[in-house]
Amino acid sequence: MFNRRAVSMSNQGASPAAAAHADPHGHHQSLLRLAVGAVGVVFGDIGTSPLYAFKETFAGHHTLAMNSVTIYGVISLIFWTMMLVVTLKYVSVIMRADNRGEGGSLALIALISRLSPGDTRSAQLVLLGVLATALFFGDAIITPAMSVLSAVEGITVVEARMQPMVVPIAIAILLALFLFQSRGTARVGAIFGPIVLVYFATLAVLGINNIMAYPAILTALNPWYAVKFVLAMPAAAFLALGSVVLAVTGAEALYADMGHFGRNPIRLAWFALVLPALMINYLGQGALLTVHPEALANPFFLMAPEWARLPLVVLATLATIIASQAVISGAFSVTQQAIQLGFLPRMKIVHTSASAFGQIYIPAVNWTLLVLVMFLVLGFQTSSNLASAYGIAVTGTMLIDTLLVGVLVLTIWRWPAWWAAPLLATFALVDFAYFASNLTKVPDGGWFPLVIGLIGFTGLTTWSRGRKLMQERLRDSSMPMDVFIKSAAAAATRVPGTAVFMTTSPVGVPQALLHNLKHNKILHERIMILTVVIDEVPYVSDEDRIGVKDLGGGFYRILIRYGFMQEIDIPAILKKVENCGPKLKMMETSFFLSRQTLLASDKPGMALWREHLFAWMMRNAESAMDFFKLPTNRVVELGSQVEI
Repeated sequence: MFNRRAVSMSNQGASPAAAAHADPHGHHQSLLRLAVGAVGVVFGDIGTSPLYAFKETFAGHHTLAMNSVTIYGVISLIFWTMMLVVTLKYVSVIMRADNRGEGGSLALIALISRLSPGDTRSAQLVLLGVLATALFFGDAIITPAMSVLSAVEGITVVEARMQPMVVPIAIAILLALFLFQSRGTARVGAIFGPIVLVYFATLAVLGINNIMAYPAILTALNPWYAVKFVLAMPAAAFLALGSVVLAVTGAEALYADMGHFGRNPIRLAWFALVLPALMINYLGQGALLTVHPEALANPFFLMAPEWARLPLVVLATLATIIASQAVISGAFSVTQQAIQLGFLPRMKIVHTSASAFGQIYIPAVNWTLLVLVMFLVLGFQTSSNLASAYGIAVTGTMLIDTLLVGVLVLTIWRWPAWWAAPLLATFALVDFAYFASNLTKVPDGGWFPLVIGLIGFTGLTTWSRGRKLMQERLRDSSMPMDVFIKSAAAAATRVPGTAVFMTTSPVGVPQALLHNLKHNKILHERIMILTVVIDEVPYVSDEDRIGVKDLGGGFYRILIRYGFMQEIDIPAILKKVENCGPKLKMMETSFFLSRQTLLASDKPGMALWREHLFAWMMRNAESAMDFFKLPTNRVVELGSQVEI
């Protein structure tokens, strides 16, 4: 059995939200502070939807005639979609499904797998979660392009002759945004919340001014107008859903960002500010179009008086930059989770803040996103064209979240089926209707997020499957540890110092140890066989961090556990290991790593093309030395070939 001891790791035992609430003297202050922070990060995407959602419903690819039935019907659909999808599904139900404070599709499947380890459906559920993650990357590409383009297009309302400058300005803003990522967002993050607070207040003021000119628009909140629209124009209403859903893009961010702020601050921000401001603005746009149909050219900016339009363009652009920043940071966080959970190869991860947990930068993801975002802006040119590609990834993710939470609610939480089933059926019906409507956009640009999702899904599943196959092959060819210690190791010459052999398998002899003895004919006087395990929880407590097992003969098997949101630093942990001889000194320690060269073969397991893809991913993965923060002058790599 492993002996466990507590290891002090500052800022890694709990999420920032949990840490903030740990102070009983500042609870209300922390709640308010986190709520303001959530406004700037969590709601940036959904907050910028008024820039384009209402306009695209009428003037998008599937045009919709403007009359009292359609205007009132669309507003009613937007309001009740917000109530069902955002308020009821995400804020009230799905945010209960936290994996020790963390949310998101990967955290959700890890939670389900942890709570029902013997469930035969686990593999299918994992595939669903992986698909949702792949679709998220498609959304992370489209959101910056769509948001920034829609904001910059506001300058054409101020000066029509600026139309040719829209794309160059948008590209310049996006380029600066991605170039800035390597410096981190810790300093800028402090002003995100206040700027978006001003933006949401502006949304409300603009809406109120226009509602006062036509107060009857308030009756559009009645669900009967949505029903009347659907009954009167079923085909047009179905196609309109593809644009109506743009009003709730970003709803999934409430769940994904829960670990950064906590559910209560997010709920407070939604009910107290975001929901009222958004609906007042949509009502204002509806009032404006009812009185002035010609304002359809850009109803958001035309709600403002002429003198305020240029400042509004600047404010909206700042808001879209913040929304894009939040999505990019989310892509970094999801990538880190995928790496830790074994769905992506190791990548270089840079921590851009010494104090702000979760402030990370992943160069490979950043530059890939930049290239694809630029491709979208140059390829689609306008936000209206880009709207055809927007929505499929979001609605697909929402539908998958509903299916996963359905499993959680019925089989793990065991809510009464008589009321849980109708609730889940309602969620699924709404999500499927929006997803089906967005499928009509595939020929006009909707193919893009589907292609990105397919590529992402293929990569995630190939890496996960390839790792399992490789570990099985290595396990099959490994020697039992007790046999090795009693035979080969007993006769070897021992030299002073400590050797740490890292291995993914908690049993058997590491390949690097066998090769070292075979070629060098010696062993160090103390041998540590180290396995790092990433648990299906975001944070592992200090008490459960380290396990040590004395194998005899100077051999020790060490198990170090991390959560999938925690930073890995092996030297820092090893310095605090006890019960395995003298305290470890780094200058007397050598780290031995095994580097496998993959050979594709016709053995059962994966298609040959996927084996070649896995081998390519492995060749381009960050070295274990950098990923585990091992000292460069203390590492020895020993290679071997493995057929999968």
